[in-house]
Amino acid sequence: MSTKPAPTTDLAPDPAPEAAQDPAERHSTVRALLRLWPYVRPVRARLGTAAAIAILASCVGLVIPLVLKWMVDGPVADRDPAGVWLGALYLLLLGLAEALLFGFRRWLVARPLAGVEAGMRADLYRHLQRLPVAFHDRWASGQLLSRGTTDLMLLRMFLAFPLTFLLVNGVTILIGVGIMLVQDWTLGLVILGPAIPVMITCGIFEKKYSAVARRAQDQVGDLTTVVEESVLGIRIIKGFGRHRSQARAFHELSHTLRGTELRKARLLAAIWAVIVTLPEVAIGAALVVGAVQVADGALSAGTLVAFLSTALALRWPVESIGFLLAMSQEAATATDRYFEVMDAEVEADPVAEVEADPVAEARAAEGASRDVRPRGEARLPAAAGGLRFEHVRFRYPDAAPGSTPLLTDIDLHIRPGESMALVGATGSGKTTLTALVPRLHEVTEGRITLDGADIATLSRRELRSMVAVAFEEPTLFSATVGENVLMGAGEGAGEKELDRALAIAQADFAHALPEGTGTQVGEQGLSLSGGQRQRLALARAVVGRPRFLVLDDPLSALDVHTEAAVEAALRQVLADTTALIVAHRPSTVLLADRVALLSEGRIAAVGTHHELLRTNAEYAHLMSGLDGHGDDEGFQGGDGR
Repeated sequence: MSTKPAPTTDLAPDPAPEAAQDPAERHSTVRALLRLWPYVRPVRARLGTAAAIAILASCVGLVIPLVLKWMVDGPVADRDPAGVWLGALYLLLLGLAEALLFGFRRWLVARPLAGVEAGMRADLYRHLQRLPVAFHDRWASGQLLSRGTTDLMLLRMFLAFPLTFLLVNGVTILIGVGIMLVQDWTLGLVILGPAIPVMITCGIFEKKYSAVARRAQDQVGDLTTVVEESVLGIRIIKGFGRHRSQARAFHELSHTLRGTELRKARLLAAIWAVIVTLPEVAIGAALVVGAVQVADGALSAGTLVAFLSTALALRWPVESIGFLLAMSQEAATATDRYFEVMDAEVEADPVAEVEADPVAEARAAEGASRDVRPRGEARLPAAAGGLRFEHVRFRYPDAAPGSTPLLTDIDLHIRPGESMALVGATGSGKTTLTALVPRLHEVTEGRITLDGADIATLSRRELRSMVAVAFEEPTLFSATVGENVLMGAGEGAGEKELDRALAIAQADFAHALPEGTGTQVGEQGLSLSGGQRQRLALARAVVGRPRFLVLDDPLSALDVHTEAAVEAALRQVLADTTALIVAHRPSTVLLADRVALLSEGRIAAVGTHHELLRTNAEYAHLMSGLDGHGDDEGFQGGDGR
């Protein structure tokens, strides 16, 4: 549970929603760790073999005190040098066997556990892609990143060491105590004296350490978010001189994390002090009692040596309980954090989607024949339905029950091959309305149809193969220009489709880059100007010749001359495409056949640009404001590269 302070900075993260859960309400450590079983099951044979080998190695170590007893009571007492050398050889062989067995155990678990970690990370990434946009809106990216890196590393370490050695050490202690009781039961009872206090201490430690471990892992996620956002927003931080406030925010979070880690260290030191001190006192007491018995002739010297050697051999299994429990608690909280994401409900589809198999796709790509279709080629029959909104209402999932919907009773019909501009004041819901078409959000009531088919009856893969989108804030990935653009194309698209899309978007600048369309654009595409990024995003939207096109103010970052050239090329694309275009400039409005005015969550008017100018005062007011704003924006927001 995160208890970080709230630093005064715009980039300070919010804790993950699920992170606020009370630790007492979470699963127990064992129940949490049992959720790892589906991932561990495929490698259970190797892990079981490794555990058996480790137990065997520990038992080999417990044979050494018995050899010492034989040596002391036999060759040493009889002054037999040959017997002493033979005993030394036995000890050497036993030590080598123990070392080789432990080394073999480590080799057995290394590869399969790396595979378990990789599989869990792949499942997490795949699951994140299937979660709705509303989930990603709520969660800080650093929290998700820490779950896919730090938490999975903790789980791998737990499976590699504590999981095995909690069992191994437990078996070793039982066997060792049995050996000591057989040798002398009175000394055995002396050694067992601290057992109950140690168990009580471990129980108290487990409860306290669990809460602190969870808090620390959540704070690592918060700190990761701050670092990530500071790197991505470095231009804003430098531009506004906010490096000191960001440094203070980072310092506050790191100081809080430091305090939590120190709390963990104090708890671990406390249990270690108890676990180390009490057994040492018991061994000292056993030494005194045993020495008295030897002096009285009630106990042989060899038996005392063997007993104390066995007790000393059990020191490590006993002393390791503290940090093994600590690592187990951290693994349990990491498991809880991992499954907080994995348990989040994915976007449901009425049509089962088959997960893509990259290996199978790569092999299929090598074949001589492949069904290649443009991205927008319909699986739906060509019908005269176009894009239709029927009594659509929308309220965000996390909105208060009974609150006013953002969109109310939207009725809108965009005929096949028609382009419609969507105009409205800031905050009227234009971007939200366009996000409903590719089902980035689900409608609360009503329905949206494409050529007569309800989009809720289509799988998202099929729907998004027919609907292309370009957002006002273009997102580019750390890949080449060509790879970024061709993300919007179907299988088999190549240079021809790429060059066509770049030409439509007036993005021929890509050919002049150092490596042409093979140039890496860098993280977020920040090596390019805003206008260049926006044109590449537009090229990505049109490269697949989609049947339906949704554009959210796609030309806002272009200068007036580039905008005019893009609009001229777009008119050719829009002639064969059903398009919904969010417009903030009169020039963009003129691209469309008709205009819809969105006001207070409703479609207030529909008509041509000139009709609405004459008949609708609100539209005329918006256009008069946009005329002046558009001119300024056109010259100030241009592509200056």
